[in-house]
Amino acid sequence: MARYPSSLAVLIATLTVQSLAAMCLLTLPVVAPAVARTLGISPAYVGLYIALAYLAAMTSSLIAGGAVRRFGAIRASQAGLVLCAAGIALCAVASPVTTGLGALLVGLGYGPITPASSHLLVRSTPAHRMSFVFSIKQTGVPLGGVLAGIIVPGLSDSLGWQAAFLIVAAGSLLCAAGIQPLCKPLDADRDTSHRLSFGNGLAGPLRLVFGQRSLTVLAGVSFLFSISQLSLTTYMVTFLHEDMHMSLITAGALLAVSQTAGVAGRLLWGYVSDRYAGPVNTLGLLATLIAGCVLVIPFLRADAHLSLIILLAIFGSCAIGWNGVYLAEVARQAPPGQAGIATGGTLAMTFLGVVVGPPIFGLIASGVGNYGLAYTALVLPSGLCAWLLWRYRADFRQAP
Repeated sequence: MARYPSSLAVLIATLTVQSLAAMCLLTLPVVAPAVARTLGISPAYVGLYIALAYLAAMTSSLIAGGAVRRFGAIRASQAGLVLCAAGIALCAVASPVTTGLGALLVGLGYGPITPASSHLLVRSTPAHRMSFVFSIKQTGVPLGGVLAGIIVPGLSDSLGWQAAFLIVAAGSLLCAAGIQPLCKPLDADRDTSHRLSFGNGLAGPLRLVFGQRSLTVLAGVSFLFSISQLSLTTYMVTFLHEDMHMSLITAGALLAVSQTAGVAGRLLWGYVSDRYAGPVNTLGLLATLIAGCVLVIPFLRADAHLSLIILLAIFGSCAIGWNGVYLAEVARQAPPGQAGIATGGTLAMTFLGVVVGPPIFGLIASGVGNYGLAYTALVLPSGLCAWLLWRYRADFRQAP
């Protein structure tokens, strides 16, 4: 038998896979104005790209548990990376149709990444380090945003956005090949006799989530938080470029600031939740801070660099940093032995928020003719999120 890798090796592998998949997902949004000019469409249509991607991710995340059990978590991760690479490569073809198909492929590849990595980390991580290790792994999403914000606009400026897309696709394929040595030891628990059922894979997790009040509230909260998170990552570059008249490289760098703050936020808010405020209060605080940030955005000036950086850092740390606290609370509220199923069910609602949020944001931005004003509309989902957590706080099972 192959020697089982250390917990550090598993964490590094899952973090790298998560980062590359997130980078693929955000590659098009960070250069949306350049892509839109080539395609002859409005940059606001990037919301439809994100919606298609997450619609596919919502479906693939629900059935990912069965795929991991049948084929193994590493093999599922490799398949996800290959699909992401194929989707980004297809988006490099300058056509709205191929871009839509590419979005679906990227989403299908992105969906299984979190369930697969969770399966691996549960087996390799000591119980007393579980929360912190999972929080580190979840920083892969904003890290992917940092990579996309820093690398893709520069490549697009020097080589063209289509070449930049192909380079990102190649990086995803290299990552899939790089984790191949882990396949034999980490996928040894796969059950090749397990039968995949599309219908049960979709319905089972949702029945569990909507059968328990605390999980239902968490699913609703994740739906609302994801609207703010993806509106930040999808439209911030376009807002800074179109409304604030910044270059794509400068706008991408500022997006990277918010993503970097999200990395720190996932660790910071997890610590605050565990040590001081508790998960429900922490999530409520984050929703309130998001509401404050979006109300300030329309008053920003392009020459107020420090104010921009501070606001985007706070916005990013909250709108991106909530996931670790949320996922840990889902696992704690789930019935014994069903944390994975509950996570899949609530993630479906998270992805649903991404599907409906950015297109609505794009419609608002197009209607009012200003992306900054569209950001103020996010006060509604963030305010509702805070109210739900306060209204149903008594339904959450307390830690022993």
